[in-house]
Amino acid sequence: MPLFVVQVKTGGEELFLKRARQAADNSGISFLWPRRTLRVRRRGRWRHVVASLYPGYIFIEAEKINTELYWTLRRVTGFSHFLKDNHNIQPLSLKDQKVLKHFISFGEIIEKSKVSFDENDRIRIISGPLKGLEGLIVKINRRKGRIKIKMNLYENTFLVDLGFEVVETLKK
Repeated sequence: MPLFVVQVKTGGEELFLKRARQAADNSGISFLWPRRTLRVRRRGRWRHVVASLYPGYIFIEAEKINTELYWTLRRVTGFSHFLKDNHNIQPLSLKDQKVLKHFISFGEIIEKSKVSFDENDRIRIISGPLKGLEGLIVKINRRKGRIKIKMNLYENTFLVDLGFEVVETLKK
């Protein structure tokens, strides 16, 4: 089933989802809000926080967006617009859907991947959501335990941080 994208108020994804699910009840669609766990340091303490993978975006799994569904969702508080735009609503490309479904296959909240580094400091993904996506890695921050990957959403590219946990490091 194709995936469509709704842009909502950033930080208001949870409220939008709650209201949209009530408004679109029995319409045969499902909503996806992929999130990730990150280790964040605030005031000298490390905490685990859950953050949106695509801040400000909610995904809708539906055969098509008909006029009734469009107006139902448009009336929900926090709605901004459909992507590409409200007059040209298009599903995600198959390539973008494949990456999103890869992440969703690990659950709606993406946990940390397990990695190791070889003697040349090259990363090797052992398990987790980053397995198979090594080509998307742009930057690695070992101190924070984050990997920055390049993601696409329609023709726009942006960087997303995902957490990792070092399992083993091979010495020189």
